Formats: sequence, C-alpha cells, structure tokens
Amino acid sequence: MATLAIILISTLLAGHMSKRIGMPAVIGQLLVGIILGPALFGVLHENSFIHTFSEIGVVLLMFIAGLESNLTLLKKYFKPSLVVAVLGVIVPVISMYGMSLAFGISQLESLFIGVIFAATSVSISVEVLRELNVLESKEGTIILGAAVVDDLLAVIILSVLTSLFGAQLAAASSTHMSLGLSLLLQALFMVAVYFSVKWIVPFVMHLSRRLLVPYASAITSLIICFGFVWFAEAVELSAVVGAFFAGIAISQTPYKEEINRHIEPIGYTVFIPVFFVSIGLSMNLASLNQHILFITILTVLAVFSKLIGSGLGARWMNNSPQGAYTIGAAMISRGEMALIIAQIGYNAKLLSELYYSEIIFVIIITTVLAPLILKHAVKRQLATEIN
Repeated sequence: MATLAIILISTLLAGHMSKRIGMPAVIGQLLVGIILGPALFGVLHENSFIHTFSEIGVVLLMFIAGLESNLTLLKKYFKPSLVVAVLGVIVPVISMYGMSLAFGISQLESLFIGVIFAATSVSISVEVLRELNVLESKEGTIILGAAVVDDLLAVIILSVLTSLFGAQLAAASSTHMSLGLSLLLQALFMVAVYFSVKWIVPFVMHLSRRLLVPYASAITSLIICFGFVWFAEAVELSAVVGAFFAGIAISQTPYKEEINRHIEPIGYTVFIPVFFVSIGLSMNLASLNQHILFITILTVLAVFSKLIGSGLGARWMNNSPQGAYTIGAAMISRGEMALIIAQIGYNAKLLSELYYSEIIFVIIITTVLAPLILKHAVKRQLATEIN
C-alpha cells in the first residue's frame, strides 16, 4: 500500500505542476516513474502489484478512448478525415522504418517503431483548439474525425504485428496456433464486434437498468470491457484492441455519458496513473547519451512526418495552406496512444530494451512540442484570415 500511496501523491503533484506550465498531466506522471524509478533515485521498482495495476490501467485507458470516439462526427467528415489520417500514418511508418534500418535496427523492430509514431493523441491539441476558440471550425472537426481513424488504424496495425510476431514464436511454442487459424479467429472476432455493437451490447446494457444494484450499468460495462479483452487475447489480439472496441460498442448506446462519468474516476484516480508511472520505471537514462544522434533524427522525423503527411492530406481535400498547416500540427502529438503501443511492443519483445528509453524520450519531446507548434499554426491561420 505504501507503493500505491507514493505513486498517487507523486502523480497528483506532478500532474498539477505539468498543467500549471501548460503541459498535459501525463508528462508529469511519466517523469514520476523516471525520477523515482531505477533511472534516478530507485524509490520505486517494477513488481507484480505495479504490473497488474498498469495492465488494468491501459485497458481502462483504451476503453475510455473507445467511449469518447465520435462515430457520428467521423461519418460527417469521413473522406477528408480518412485522407488526413491515412497519409498521417503512411508517411511516419515509411520514414521511421527507413531511418531505423539505417541505424542497423532489425526489419521487424524498425517497422514497429514506425507504427509507434504513426499513432496520434489529439487530447492535447483539443485543449489548444478550445483555448483559441477554433475547435468547432472546419479544421477542428476534421482533426477530431482524423483522430478516430488514426486510432483505429494504429490499433489494427498493432494487432497485425502482434499476430505476425506470435506466428514467429510458433516453432518455439507447441501451444501457439498457426497464423492461418489465428487470422481466421481474428476475422471472427471482428464479426462478433460488429454484431455486438449493433445488437448484443445495447441489449445487455438495457437489461442492466433492471438490476437493483448501485452502479449496475457501470459494472455491466466493465464486464463487457473485460469480456472483449478476454476474447481478443484468446484469438491472439492485443488486450487494448478488445478494450477499444468495447468502448466503441458502448459509445453507440444511450448510456455512453453515464458510463464515461462512472468509469473515468475509476481509471484516472488509480490505475491509469500507475500505468504511466510504470512506463517511466522501464527507462534507462544511461543509454541516452550513446544514442543522441538517433534521438535527434527520430524527433525531427516524428514532428515533420506527421506535419507533412497529415498536412498533405488536408491540402488534397482542398483545405487552405494555413488550414492544412493547422491540421498537420494538431496531429503531431503522440501522447498516450504512442506510449501504450510502445509499452505493448516492449512487453511482446517487438521493441528491444536497447531503444525503449530513447523511444519514450522522443514521445515525450514531441508531446511537449506539439501544442507550441499548433498555437503558432492557429495564430498564423487567424492572422491570414483577418488580412
């Protein structure tokens, strides 16, 4: 219990300080893991308690992300959002893959590094857009729609990679199913998700209203979430895939706001802070000096690959040059999505310990730079429109 108390008070204060200087709370939570972990003071160490809580934290984080996905918005601006998101994924994957190969990293790990930086977290961008009163503009709407597609693409690519990696282990594990069977079961999982979104989940959530138990709907939503997680893991998909689609399924019911209101406190008061601290605990600062060139180039590519990829997509969809700059800048932030994918890849041995700390460090840097670049883009756009 002392460990949990230290984590909670540290993340609370660090999150507060991060917000005070205009940065997301997650940056402070990550720094807690780095400062109090083996990298610096060694107060906290990875153990079974932290591991279990962090696994629940990432599941709840992705469940909430699914809950907050606005499919109605996506349908309205589907075409421009799709183009922005697809180019915003392709350009980072190709550029990061090529750069990693140039540094002598294996093909599989290079591809996974590309996938990490294909992800986008616009939660920080949304705060900047809201602050500048442009969230409900055309650009703001396309950014939100593209974020939904971007998350879906990142989760799907992550699932494919983990499946292929699992297939590589087939020879070493007699219990591992063949790739063909794995892909078949995963296709059945997606079919089951479709029927669940359309009929099963709404029906189950409706039944939960009849239960004479406090917070019955919230408890039922967690049962659905962990049920999806179990099903996803059974067909060799990542747990985050199941959690994400469980959130999407419930987001299509009338109980979305109620569930979100009850689940967010559960996640953000305990489990999610532990997850972000656990990422910091895995970092090794001693190796950063040895890979300073790798970190520098990776940071530059992380910024410009999203800016250019998503920006080109926006221009293709007839947005103004300044509007395209704003959209591209809003997609730069990697935030929690990239951290989740990096952590999953690290646990699955898709990302080696040699480059793990460097990847996390670059994610933090881009997350800090993103709101600064976005503010510049929005102010430049507004100035252009006035003139």
